[in-house]
Amino acid sequence: MDYDPQDIEERWRERWAETGRYEADPSDADDEPTFITVPYPYPSGGMHMGHVRTYTVPDVYARYRRQRGDNVLFPIAWHVTGTPIIGAVERLKKGEEEQLSVLRDTYDVPEDTLQDLETPMGYARYFIEEHYKRGMKSLGLSIDWRREFTTNDERYSKFVTWQYETLRDRDRLEKGLHPVKYCTNEQQPVTTHDLLEGEEAEYQEYTLIRFGLDDAVVPMATLRPETVRGVTNAYVEPDATYVRATVDGETWLVSEAATEKLRLQAHEVDVTERFPGSELVGQSVTNPVTGDAVPVLPATFVDPDNATGVVMSVPAHSPDDYLALEEAKADAERMERHGVDPDAVAAIDPVPILDVEGYGDVPARDAVESADVTSSNDPELEAVTKELYNREFHAGRLHDDYGEFAGEVIEDVREEYREAGVEAGHFDTMYEFSEEVICRCGGDVEVAEQDTWFLSYNDADWKEATKRVVENMECIPENTRGEYDHTIDWLNEWPCIRNYGLGTRLPWDDDFVIEPLSDSTVYMAYYTIAPRLREIPVDDLDRDFFDALFYGPEAVDDPDPRALDLREEWLHWYPVDYRFSANDLISNHLTFYLFHHAELFDEPQWPGGIVIMGMGLLEGRKMSSSKGHVVLPDEAIQAYGADTVRFFLLNSAEPWQDYDWRADQVESVRDQLERFWNRATELLPEEPTSTFDDERPALEHVDRWLLSKLQRTVREVTEAMERSETRTASQAAFYDFEESLRWYRRRADRDRPGARWTLRHALETRLRLLAPFVPFMANELHERLTGRPAEDAPWPEVDPDLENRAVELQEERIERLTEDVHDIVDVTGTDPEVVRVYAAADWKWKVFDAVVEAGPDVGAVMSEAMSDPDLRERGDAVNDLAGELVELVRDLDDATVDAMDDLDERATYETAVPFLEREFGAEVRVYDEDADPPDPGDKAGDAVPFRPAIHLE
Repeated sequence: MDYDPQDIEERWRERWAETGRYEADPSDADDEPTFITVPYPYPSGGMHMGHVRTYTVPDVYARYRRQRGDNVLFPIAWHVTGTPIIGAVERLKKGEEEQLSVLRDTYDVPEDTLQDLETPMGYARYFIEEHYKRGMKSLGLSIDWRREFTTNDERYSKFVTWQYETLRDRDRLEKGLHPVKYCTNEQQPVTTHDLLEGEEAEYQEYTLIRFGLDDAVVPMATLRPETVRGVTNAYVEPDATYVRATVDGETWLVSEAATEKLRLQAHEVDVTERFPGSELVGQSVTNPVTGDAVPVLPATFVDPDNATGVVMSVPAHSPDDYLALEEAKADAERMERHGVDPDAVAAIDPVPILDVEGYGDVPARDAVESADVTSSNDPELEAVTKELYNREFHAGRLHDDYGEFAGEVIEDVREEYREAGVEAGHFDTMYEFSEEVICRCGGDVEVAEQDTWFLSYNDADWKEATKRVVENMECIPENTRGEYDHTIDWLNEWPCIRNYGLGTRLPWDDDFVIEPLSDSTVYMAYYTIAPRLREIPVDDLDRDFFDALFYGPEAVDDPDPRALDLREEWLHWYPVDYRFSANDLISNHLTFYLFHHAELFDEPQWPGGIVIMGMGLLEGRKMSSSKGHVVLPDEAIQAYGADTVRFFLLNSAEPWQDYDWRADQVESVRDQLERFWNRATELLPEEPTSTFDDERPALEHVDRWLLSKLQRTVREVTEAMERSETRTASQAAFYDFEESLRWYRRRADRDRPGARWTLRHALETRLRLLAPFVPFMANELHERLTGRPAEDAPWPEVDPDLENRAVELQEERIERLTEDVHDIVDVTGTDPEVVRVYAAADWKWKVFDAVVEAGPDVGAVMSEAMSDPDLRERGDAVNDLAGELVELVRDLDDATVDAMDDLDERATYETAVPFLEREFGAEVRVYDEDADPPDPGDKAGDAVPFRPAIHLE
């Protein structure tokens, strides 16, 4: 039968759906519960190949655990909280061409369906049903679909309400001014998931140096307040709009764009005059710390949208500023055009304020000259600047002018110096982003200080408890453990509400909605009770109900028996054994997940492990829905089959590594699976039989070799799966064993009953190993072979009776000999009539015995060998051979070395003579190195243990 993945896969999908194969309920049996979760999708667009591996890797692990006998729960739900879906709907209703293009061209939304997407939940439901669910079912994900929900379901909102009332009562929620990401278009706070650009942007707290101009303050932002004594000049953009404004009762001169930033950061701002920046050029402002007059120069590199739009210059310690000043000095015409005296500019000299080892009086000048950077546009300038800033921060000592801070290292006193400047009235503060930030709605995002409710992740005891969660859980890969601890250390208050959007209202103030990252911290617990919770009226789901459910009958005066009944199911499944998630979520969602579990649940219910996932590329480029650079699952499955899609994604990289979807490589995987299918169907009986494994005929050496290799494969695949190394596991089960089969087919007479039995046994075992990866093909073939699907058969166990390292070693020698003869034939171009093989002489094996006895240390081996008079007489020859044999065994385990020591090399080659003669079409003769007849090619002396000498005639 030809391989038709679409036909096979559709039949299995229907069968799984009809039987509820993956619906998991608590069992009275001794089955170990395993609970696996993955971040629920946000259906603001369709599912594409970038998402597919995210859901397929945990499915593989879920399938594996089922075959190991576990009762596995693998659920999914839909995250609709927040504003991205609302924003997408608004863009659709406005007829924005880019949005329409994404819907029509990327996600193939029919024209007559677009109107159904013009409500938030209509939009979400379309992508849930037509993209995510269809794609997940097509891929064969073993999900319990009874447990799905959306985050604006009224029962789920009751669950979130319980969570936040509990957190407030435990003083984990506070209200106050706090910097937030604020969309100026939507006029509300946003979080990382709401952003189109700038997802990695961080808040930066700038120090504003309060320079003076007559009666006005001209604030200039810096991250290096200690450099204030080194300021020689300032810059403005002459063509930008600046304003005179009353800020908290003072007159300030700033860019027009800065006024909105200041308003958002809790300042009262009233603009009284607008003017071009050119009116500031040529004037002098007063340094509040030194009292020096500082000239204002024109510069096109000043961004009026950044901070206050006025920039101070410290050319002694900033390579950027040094080069900008040199360029200003060299452009007298530009200075004159803006009314600035070129001679005055030429007279500006850098003012050093600190000493740092390795640099002279003017570190910035030394830095650019040593790097041969001569222009502000040189791409090397950024690295030069970063290097100097780093050296000055960690080793720069301030000059005597700094009074009590003189001689101190900047790293030790920057914050103290800044605070002293604020207290003295010289400095102010302002927040700004490290890069431009754009909301998904298209609006600019600014830093705003708002009176808001926030989660107090800065509480020391909460941090300590969360670190215990990290300490006790499994982190895959292990090197991510430190990233959780690092995130816990730097996390402070997190604003948890927004002004509007989908989701749960703040229980004590329904003007606000709990934001997406804050309502998705313990939803994993909701999966365990979701189907049965639907039977309970919404109004009954109050605080006492959930307290009884999660904290037991002692938590409330009159516990609801339905809650206590649900508690049994929750305790059966919890904790989450493994959460599979993206690496970039460690810095927010995943660490929040750990914080909330540490606070809300007891230690036995804390997360068991987290597996981190890498990013998907498409033909070497990052996938992007907005740019149409995606592959949709339906398209890929139609073209190649679901098993091919799964196997490529699982085999191309380990879960935590990035992978690259390349059509030619996917096509190659499709061809390999088809070849596997064709070979497998050749072995299928006319009728399935479950007894063939018990009817073992006589086996030959090569059969025992393949069966032993099979046991090694079972062990390697199992160990890899326990480490969630899906690439290693699938490589071993498929490609690596295929190499063994290729050799076996060359060596064995496959018409023998023993060979036929061996191949069927190997196939049956491999189908069980491959069932998590290619479940459609594996189940189909296994059922035709044995009468039951592979997923219903237990995971293979290593059979000690079939494991034989000595047999493997013997066959390795035969395979290596075959390769060596072919190499010689290829190099010499000969067509031999006779192939002579010489096994090493006895004295050489005595040297190997010494290696086995003494271990991989040449000195110890020589001491052992020299105790033998025969070997002592051979001197240098023994020494040379000892070194070679030590290298041979250095990285081998004891069992392998012992098997090597027991090997009769000549007898091994003699048993393979019939095969070797067929292989080379020549007579094959095997000798000991020192045996008669004489060696016609003078080759025998080259023989060493495990590398025979070869002569072709």
